[in-house]
Amino acid sequence: MVSQTPSAPHDASTADLVTRATAQVSTLVRDELALARMELVEKGKRAGIGGGLMGTAVVLALYGLALAVTLAVIALALVWPLWLAVLVVMLILFLLAVGAALAGRRQLSRAAPPIPTEAMAGVAEDIETVTTAVREGRQS
Repeated sequence: MVSQTPSAPHDASTADLVTRATAQVSTLVRDELALARMELVEKGKRAGIGGGLMGTAVVLALYGLALAVTLAVIALALVWPLWLAVLVVMLILFLLAVGAALAGRRQLSRAAPPIPTEAMAGVAEDIETVTTAVREGRQS
């Protein structure tokens, strides 16, 4: 019994080649989407762990900052009345908070959205390969 499917591309009909190309492109797209998903999941895990560690650092830094502010108030209270020492330290902290908020807003506006760069590069490479193959197929 002879096989119905041609073994070599030059023996295949145009319909067979189109069917194969469609199946291969479909598989390629599924694989690229799976790669993008895996890449985003991995980046998400790393971001979660990093965010947790940064949160811990922020909490510890806030405790340290609270102690430093208390020390500043106590030191100023040695030469000024307590209410004036608290007022001056409070105003300094509010000015620092405004400056940090403005700098943070500026940085957030510059932030690029997270994208699966490796998967996008793979898709671009695949498109170039298919385009080249189609051009070469037309010329022969």
